[in-house]
Amino acid sequence: MMLLSRRSLLGIAAVVDVALHARPQPVAAKLLAARHALPPRHLETLLQALVRAGILKGVRGPRGGYELARERRRITAGDIVRAAMQDGSEDTLGPMPHSPLIDGVIAPEVETASTAFLSTLDGITVEELCRRATEKAAAHDDGSNPNFTI
Repeated sequence: MMLLSRRSLLGIAAVVDVALHARPQPVAAKLLAARHALPPRHLETLLQALVRAGILKGVRGPRGGYELARERRRITAGDIVRAAMQDGSEDTLGPMPHSPLIDGVIAPEVETASTAFLSTLDGITVEELCRRATEKAAAHDDGSNPNFTI
């Protein structure tokens, strides 16, 4: 079962993609969206949330795009998920429900589980994910390329 929201998973993928491809030039949102089979405008709000969180840096101009705002080893999956969740698009769901059952029993348990989940993600750096992606690509050097490009 996938515990991450689609937005959070995409956020991690986008940051790792930028970490792998942002040299020597920033990664254009259009290329990033194409690699993940998304319309660019769908990805843009997430990328802006990552910029506001200090994870990515936007570079303007004809050769602009996105690059990491800090070193790979200083960005965790937990940082990315928090940024993605903070700017989430759940406004259409209406107000959060409240009841003695939710407030006294369910919410504290969900909060404990969320904290444990994010704590685990805090132990995973973008540097580690990039290393694994590079190893995976090297292992598929026989022409059977995995579903990502490096």
